[in-house]
Amino acid sequence: MSFFVYDLIFLIVFCSVLVLFLLKRRKKLQREGILILYRTKLGIKIINYIGNRYRKFLNAIGYLVIFVGYALMISMLALLFQLVYLFWKFPEFIRAVKIPPIMPLIPYIPEIFKVDFLPPFYFTYWIIVLVIAAVSHEFCHGIFARAKKVKIKSTGFAFLGPFTGAFVEPDENKVKKLGIKSQLSFLSAGTFANLTVALLFFIVMWLFFASAFTASGVVFNTYTFSVINRTDIQPSGETLFINFNDGLNLTKVSVGEETYYVENKDLESKQDYVIAYEDTPALRAGLSGVITEIDGERINNNLELKQVLEKKSPGDEVIIKTLFNDSVREYKLALTERNDNKSQAYLGIALIRSDGLSILSRIRSRLLFFKDPNTYYKPKVADEFFIFIYNLLWWIVLVNFSVGLVNMLPVGIFDGGRVFFLTILGLTKSEKAARWAYKFSTYLLISIFLLLTLLWFVRIGWFG
Repeated sequence: MSFFVYDLIFLIVFCSVLVLFLLKRRKKLQREGILILYRTKLGIKIINYIGNRYRKFLNAIGYLVIFVGYALMISMLALLFQLVYLFWKFPEFIRAVKIPPIMPLIPYIPEIFKVDFLPPFYFTYWIIVLVIAAVSHEFCHGIFARAKKVKIKSTGFAFLGPFTGAFVEPDENKVKKLGIKSQLSFLSAGTFANLTVALLFFIVMWLFFASAFTASGVVFNTYTFSVINRTDIQPSGETLFINFNDGLNLTKVSVGEETYYVENKDLESKQDYVIAYEDTPALRAGLSGVITEIDGERINNNLELKQVLEKKSPGDEVIIKTLFNDSVREYKLALTERNDNKSQAYLGIALIRSDGLSILSRIRSRLLFFKDPNTYYKPKVADEFFIFIYNLLWWIVLVNFSVGLVNMLPVGIFDGGRVFFLTILGLTKSEKAARWAYKFSTYLLISIFLLLTLLWFVRIGWFG
């Protein structure tokens, strides 16, 4: 039985227990706006202890906390306006953004939207990551409030339909009486906690990966290709299907004296230029999967692949083994010659980095700088368990970093909204101007997100 089945069982059991818990304590539930709150005193003693014991230290790092908050706010706004620019300038870019711009964090999101550059996001991951992100965020709000001698009235859980969050409730009247600098440090503390958690778990993930995984193959994501003018193409009528990625339906074409294979959908499109796959041994053989062996010689990375191919000559027949969906495939093919060097053997695969395809993939590539994207890494022992732990660490890092970014948007529902309000108030000394700027920023950014989301759904055809 796969882990996915166990995960679904855990999801059902968790939801059932949660419903029973809320029904049993329904008299203690309170509605505030669209949220259902369950207030407790859980953790208040610890918050008070840390806030009082380390008051001097917490107050001393207040400016650092504020700086980090502003840095994340500027970074998030830069990412947003970069996304707006790309949507406006390059409409085709919308398809590369695999997830809608407005999307709550839910289990199985990579599977739902077929995001191949993210690991599975099981419900088990979701609940662990949510607890770490929410508790650290709210806990840090609490201790910074207590360091300012603000009473913590309650802690608890907030529910919005099936979505759950945590909260720490300080005495708001005392918070409002604090100076602007003190309020800014209190408001930015949650984001600072998420960034700190992301950094700590990133170090753990890095060390875990270095000790538990080893390079074990070469990942290629396409065959060699050229970009050619569509008007120069002369179709031959001969077709070829290759079970590679999502499947390639190709038609053999000629451009002058050269032979290529072009996807049928590109031939039918109105684009001026199309991608044409070169007529290579890898393409004709339908080579797919992770290359692990050539003629009995182990291939662990791209350098070793190059070294093995340099020993071969054009016309040599080779046996290549690949790992495809946990099964081993074997291909027998004859190498050809390189166009730029007739004496060198040529296989015809391409290793393309995906850094620029979407903002998410770019963030991923920056975070995983210690991994070669074209190398397949295998756990040294306990395959499934090590992969489970690594992916969990990865989601903890990504979600905490993302929460830190999004939470600092100058929008009313986030801490960044109140930070923005206090900033304008401090600059203008006018509460009226601050409220106007606060409302304008909130409505503007929400409108941008809604528009981008609508464009995304229209572009990918969800509305026909």
